[in-house]
Amino acid sequence: MEDLSRFKQTYFDESAELLEVAESGLLRLTPGEVDSDEVNAIFRAVHSIKGGGGAFGFTELVAFAHEFETVMDGVRNNTVPVTTELVDTLIRANDLLGQMLAYAREGDPAPAGTTDGTVAALRRHLSGGAPQVQPQAAAPAAPAPAPAPIYADDEDDEAGLFGDAMAAIAAARAEEDPVPPGKLRWTIVFRPRSDLLMSGNEPAFMLRALRRLGDATVECHTDALPNLQNLEAELLHLSWTVTLIADADVDLDKINDVFEFVADDCDIRITAEAPPPAAPEAPPPVTDPVPVATAAPPAVVAEPPPKAPGADAPKAEATRPRPNGGGAEHAGLTSHTIRVDLDKIDRLVNMVGEMVITQAMIAEHVRELPPGEFQELLEGLEQLAQHTRELRESVMSIRAQPVSSVFSRMPRLVRECAATTGKEVQLVTSGETTEVDKTVVENLVDPLTHMIRNSIDHGLEGPEERERVGKPRAGTVHLSAQHRSGRIVIEITDDGRGINRPKVLSKAIEKGLVQPGATLSDEEIDNLIFLPGFSTADQVSNLSGRGVGMDVVRRNITSLGGRIGVYSTPGEGSRFVLSLPLTLAVLDGMVISVGEERFVLPLTNIVESLRPKAADLHGLVGKCDVMMARGEYVRLVYLHQLFGIPDAVADPTRALVVLVETEDGSRLGLVVDEVLGQQQVVIKSLEANFRRLDGVAAATILGDGRVALILDVAGLREMSRHMDSRAPRPPVAALPAPALEPV
Repeated sequence: MEDLSRFKQTYFDESAELLEVAESGLLRLTPGEVDSDEVNAIFRAVHSIKGGGGAFGFTELVAFAHEFETVMDGVRNNTVPVTTELVDTLIRANDLLGQMLAYAREGDPAPAGTTDGTVAALRRHLSGGAPQVQPQAAAPAAPAPAPAPIYADDEDDEAGLFGDAMAAIAAARAEEDPVPPGKLRWTIVFRPRSDLLMSGNEPAFMLRALRRLGDATVECHTDALPNLQNLEAELLHLSWTVTLIADADVDLDKINDVFEFVADDCDIRITAEAPPPAAPEAPPPVTDPVPVATAAPPAVVAEPPPKAPGADAPKAEATRPRPNGGGAEHAGLTSHTIRVDLDKIDRLVNMVGEMVITQAMIAEHVRELPPGEFQELLEGLEQLAQHTRELRESVMSIRAQPVSSVFSRMPRLVRECAATTGKEVQLVTSGETTEVDKTVVENLVDPLTHMIRNSIDHGLEGPEERERVGKPRAGTVHLSAQHRSGRIVIEITDDGRGINRPKVLSKAIEKGLVQPGATLSDEEIDNLIFLPGFSTADQVSNLSGRGVGMDVVRRNITSLGGRIGVYSTPGEGSRFVLSLPLTLAVLDGMVISVGEERFVLPLTNIVESLRPKAADLHGLVGKCDVMMARGEYVRLVYLHQLFGIPDAVADPTRALVVLVETEDGSRLGLVVDEVLGQQQVVIKSLEANFRRLDGVAAATILGDGRVALILDVAGLREMSRHMDSRAPRPPVAALPAPALEPV
């Protein structure tokens, strides 16, 4: 037998995705609003995990998944009612299934009793949801108790144990009752391999699924059943023939879906027979069933043309077992995607980065060539630059992932927090398809978890308090994502009570984080919640009180080159805004010079560059300089002052002003010596290789080998606001401060 160990990693990766599918479906499963498609998706996810686990011999995992699957099958059949308690049990079962997968991945057995409590809860729901406790009197008792309780219904004989009697009755009924108009008779021959049970698959589920498609008669064939002495309990010796009378909309695809998970382990033959023509003068109906070999709708053949001897060969070919069990309709399901190890993609990204640096180096040297010469070389380099850009964008798109993989985890968190706090909470999400670099996505889980917990625990009021102030009983937390100015902006908004600023300031003074008597603005008070050890909770709980949550949020976001802002209105709610780079690898930038230094501005932040006239410059007494640009005043930021660079051009009328825009829409005018040109640059983490610097997002290597800093526009704005003093500048016309809004 082929060694399956090399497929285990793929199995575990797919199982992780299936667990997410199951959890998402379970969180949407509510009493009174059961979506059958959702239930089927959960069932298929658990069944797939069970089937793969059986192939690798994970017996403990398969046994637990079988219990889980049995309950979900009861939900599918409406024999197990959906209640809040059942959904809670199924969510715990899904978590435990993930733990069992983790034990299987490590090759360790699960501790004794790991699944006992959850299995007992599942069985209670299973037995409690059965409409009938006792089976029909005619049915013989099972020779031994099954691993999971079996509830009685009208499908007690779906395995065909009384096949001979039922076949006789069905034959007689077929003679008396022809196929009704608008119906189609399907004949399904189902011959599983003897080791099917060892892979965790259950033929009874497939036979039951066929019954849901129409009126099914099941005949069990026991001709391969050995005598008791030679019987091996783990092997399957039965096969079945199912006659299905179904509506016309039940086609071959729907029947094939029933056997989707066992197609490779079975011999399955499916034929369709249409009802005979109703007109009496029509030729005698065809007695042989019309074979169906493709996924096309079954055709009605009134009278086949004369055939030569041996013309039956195509018919035999049509009813031959499908190769690989799936046919053409299944073969295409996995042909559009492949799984690639992330390390290989990272190496590819690094190589593209090195190629970008090399291309920039060549372009730097080409600038020194005499004008008008080597034209073909210059054209070739232009094409190389274009292809390099396209290659970079393609590679970056491989690493890009939608934030839905993170957002999908939040409904579970909201559900648990609401249950813990006794609050009614509704989560609204938008922008789930917004894509961002995989590294950013992976590091978003913890910050979002802490902030949503904070919004529910501290921000939202209880149901009674909300009613008293005229709000709906259920609070709303809105989680959104969008691209803005070359970054991804994620907002967490709640409609709660907002930040209690007097309480925050009092707690900060009490903990020694703020000096008594200090005067702080609303923005500064709001940002106190991010200080280490700060919490306004009166007592420590599972959700808050230790003063580490929001501190972790800021540190994690900062480590990704991002920033966080908080905006709150008392009585109306709070809004947290995360701004993160779309990628941590390569970006398009504009190289600028200040004195002897080189900097890179992200191209997505740049609006335009210009040289202002003296009449456009004004000064706010004791504050800053501003410039009139396109009908509005813009704050000027002198980079040589922020970074202490000598020999720079200080007069804006002799230098250049680059207008830049932050993700919140505010504009700045950066005073620089010269704009050198646009260039793709490779992002190198400054914090990982040196330390974090205010106003600097990262670093890069230019074509001439020099290291240049990539500027953070929003950070420059904050630096300029908090400068204690300014270097002397050429005098500009004074502008009355009251005439302007604060910049």
